[in-house]
Amino acid sequence: MKTSVTTTLAAVLLLLTTGGASPGQQVADPPCVGQIHPNPGFEHGATGWTAGPRIVVFGDATRPAHTGRAYATFAGLDVTRGDLLRTTVTVPANCDLTVRFWVRTTTTETSRGDYLNVGLAVTGIPPKTRFSLAFDGGAQWRQYTMSSGTATTERTATVSFVSSETAGNGATAFDVDDATVTLS
Repeated sequence: MKTSVTTTLAAVLLLLTTGGASPGQQVADPPCVGQIHPNPGFEHGATGWTAGPRIVVFGDATRPAHTGRAYATFAGLDVTRGDLLRTTVTVPANCDLTVRFWVRTTTTETSRGDYLNVGLAVTGIPPKTRFSLAFDGGAQWRQYTMSSGTATTERTATVSFVSSETAGNGATAFDVDDATVTLS
């Protein structure tokens, strides 16, 4: 009888400490793979993004998108104003978030007056501007990358593009496309 109680107690303790998994069976972590944003190329307008007015545009032959036919554009009017484009996603525990995006700059400026700040804010980490782009970014599409790092808990991450434009210094337009948000 004592052996039966000891064996039963050992089996119960094993189930409690392993979460019910049998020996040799591992409990799977959530997948940390793939694109998690529903609209990285802006092909569905501002779906999945919080955007100011007139941000998402459709390209044409003279100013095409990086891929597809739509992109987000900021500034370029030579007026004093700002624009915001932002999205928030959930990053599962033990996953890294990587954001890649393409930017093209068209300008008549000769000194820094208009700019596009790109930031990544992650739960538990102070918000940070990762890139501050100005008139000298180039007329060809260029790719930029930023990452959150991993954590043992689920987090929220916000990717933001904030432009600031000043009147009278010439105009700089910042075009953003293919803003992929992936887990690894």
